[in-house]
Amino acid sequence: MHICLFNIFCFFLSQTLQSSLCRREIKMRVSTSHLQQLTIFTTVLTGGGIGTMYYLQQKKFSQSDYHQLALQKLEDCPVAMENLGAPPLKVHNIHLTDRYNRVDPYTAQIKIPVSGSKNGGYLFTTSIRDLDTNKWSLKLAVLRLREGQTINLLDPPLAQETTKDTLGLDTEHWN
Repeated sequence: MHICLFNIFCFFLSQTLQSSLCRREIKMRVSTSHLQQLTIFTTVLTGGGIGTMYYLQQKKFSQSDYHQLALQKLEDCPVAMENLGAPPLKVHNIHLTDRYNRVDPYTAQIKIPVSGSKNGGYLFTTSIRDLDTNKWSLKLAVLRLREGQTINLLDPPLAQETTKDTLGLDTEHWN
């Protein structure tokens, strides 16, 4: 699709320049309307490309094993789901510019925005890839609700034991 749009762009540009050159062989002038059309076309093409790249990056995150493991752990915790008011659980796009989201070939640290009908928050996760099996394993999964309440999904509390503090987890300054 990108190659096709690029070919259309090149054809449009060559036709614009060629028609101007045929009329005036010595002077290379392009009318203002052609420049406006070229500017609009380039802007639309660039915006479409950026939008496509954003969509593909979000899709890659949401289909990754470390993302799926974290969401599965959240869905398996009745206390967390009850506090969110889920189902339905809504998983929002990851903030690509958030400095806490880091992925390399062997570790993944992401902050997933989630919400339910009653509440919302962030699912802080850290996963590590096993070198032998090449599979991801979840090392940290903490749901931090908007009010500051945290729920450790790897060691979930009973329904009455949810905490109001971070239990020593410094989710504000992850490195």
